[in-house]
Amino acid sequence: MGSRLALDDGVYLRDSVQTAAKILVVGHFAVGKTTFIGTMSEIPPLRTEEVMTQAGAGIDDPKGAPDKITTTVAMDFGRLTLSEKLVLYLFGTPGQQRFVQVWEDMTRGALGALVLVDPQRIDESFPVMDLVEHYGIPYAIAVNRFDGTPSHSLDEIREALDLLPETPVVNCDARDQRSSADSLIALVRYLQSRVN
Repeated sequence: MGSRLALDDGVYLRDSVQTAAKILVVGHFAVGKTTFIGTMSEIPPLRTEEVMTQAGAGIDDPKGAPDKITTTVAMDFGRLTLSEKLVLYLFGTPGQQRFVQVWEDMTRGALGALVLVDPQRIDESFPVMDLVEHYGIPYAIAVNRFDGTPSHSLDEIREALDLLPETPVVNCDARDQRSSADSLIALVRYLQSRVN
């Protein structure tokens, strides 16, 4: 298994933090969740990836990522310390429908979700958004723009996803730390606005 576990649990959890916030990073299969968490995590991310096999042919369709050879089978996990008082724990969910049960477990205690969307496969985002809404998790949309993706405007994507006016929609490149951080900032600001 592709998991990376440290001998010292302290690598993943911090004792001195006063507030820990659980954030989900969700999206359909091959949208960039593992990449996003790897980009943002200050620690070596925990990954549960396996090599895709012939058994997944016809179930896991890598049409948006033809070079994809592994898939997350449980979760990705990363940590991002914002201050001595606040740490974000990032949990990436598997994107395939057969892992819906994992979602139920991972949603417990989550403050919000960042939904990654591939502008070439917007229709694949609907089942993910249905799950997030089913569990009552506030969310922001991060349009993961890789090289050569269609240049739909954020307003067009908002309309295509039939989002409420207050739902944040931002551009993102999951490979880029600044861009990914901006997506998380948009989500956190949205979560704060719901409390005030």
